[in-house]
Amino acid sequence: MFSILDRYILKRYLGTFALLMLLFIPIGITVNLAEKIGRILENEVPFIEVAKYYLNFTIYFANLLFPLFLFLSVIWFTSKLANNTEIIAFLSSGVSFSRFLRPYLVGATLICIFALVLGMYLAPEASKGFNEFKYEYLKRSGSKDRSQTNVYSQLNEDDYIYVSYFNARNNTGNDFSLEHFDGNELQYKINASRIVYNADSTYTLYNYEKRTIGELNDIIEKQYRLDTVLNFTIEELTPVDYIAETLNFNELNDFIKREQLRGSSHINKYKVVRYRRWSLPVSAYILTIIAVSVSSIKRRGGMGVNLVIGISIGMIYIFFDKIFGTMAEKSSFSPFLATWFPNIVFGILALYLLRNAKR
Repeated sequence: MFSILDRYILKRYLGTFALLMLLFIPIGITVNLAEKIGRILENEVPFIEVAKYYLNFTIYFANLLFPLFLFLSVIWFTSKLANNTEIIAFLSSGVSFSRFLRPYLVGATLICIFALVLGMYLAPEASKGFNEFKYEYLKRSGSKDRSQTNVYSQLNEDDYIYVSYFNARNNTGNDFSLEHFDGNELQYKINASRIVYNADSTYTLYNYEKRTIGELNDIIEKQYRLDTVLNFTIEELTPVDYIAETLNFNELNDFIKREQLRGSSHINKYKVVRYRRWSLPVSAYILTIIAVSVSSIKRRGGMGVNLVIGISIGMIYIFFDKIFGTMAEKSSFSPFLATWFPNIVFGILALYLLRNAKR
């Protein structure tokens, strides 16, 4: 059963978090609109598309920055409790610090569940709309959303494809090759100087050549141009850079399995996205404990000192998260360790601060 203390703190916990989100998200939208308004007007983007973009923008960045908002909101209202000597009154009445912390952990559990649902299912759909709008209307000339050079992919156990250069703007590739194996034996190989993906999901191959391996002699077929159907799509050949962000939990797991089979060079990037969807909600507990431990002490400088300490810790957390995430994407560093390392380090810090706060 919840006591008056539990309801009081939990109400402040959730209310301050929601208020901070409502205050900062419009600011983020305003700043983003001021930066993008020129491109939006230049491309004559329909109002309904802009409205959808900023709805997706809200969900996308709420999911991305909710740990920082949560951290600052807990520091804010807990510092107010400390400055008003309410915490001293609670503890003086016989309430232990662990008991005082309970409604915070209940609130963190609710936020964690919310963040899981948001990150696994709602944010991916918002990310898809957000990124598609950005690349459709806002990208600069020369920017790209797909890999362009030395594109290599394993379609299945038997088929491998390669393109030396891929142009995402007109869906064409140079120096295309497809190799089909039976076990370890090459059955046939298709080469083309250029491949074009057509609107009807067919492909056009220029300077087509197919070499079928025979026991005694190879069979060679040549054509200047061949319209054909191949068992892969452009998305399979060159997935967009943000593809993992747009897939829900089940779709992402299936996608990673396929990309591992194909030997994708971006597999670590996809795994970072998957593991981060679990690590971010857990950070709600860690950051809540740190925030309470830091701000439950009444200081001479008042709430401002606690906010400075809190913002510093929050920035360091985000720095760790970005640095180790980038390391995993660009090197052989473990994606699991990269995404969970900030939680491990700050979890240890949370236990240390909590121990001192109890004293």
